[in-house]
Amino acid sequence: MTANNIQLLNIGVSLLLVVMTFLFIIRIVLTWYPQVESQKLPFSLVIAPTEPFLAPSRKVIPPIGGVDITPIVWVGIVSLIREVLVGQQGIITMLAK
Repeated sequence: MTANNIQLLNIGVSLLLVVMTFLFIIRIVLTWYPQVESQKLPFSLVIAPTEPFLAPSRKVIPPIGGVDITPIVWVGIVSLIREVLVGQQGIITMLAK
């Protein structure tokens, strides 16, 4: 891979992970409003890409005090993945140098 391709990969992965973090943060806010209709726009744009991650996680991580904490866990996981891959000393960042 050329340095140019690695930089494009770095930007693409970083952008994807930032968007996923943002979507999970919106899901955290949506848990405060259980009456939200998940099938209607704009909520379906947030729920559709995050639900494949959250549904299996809910089987492993039970709600605490009736509050679904899986979006919070996924914000941490995505942040860790972002740091490992594209952080200052991330794998893709080091390959670009």
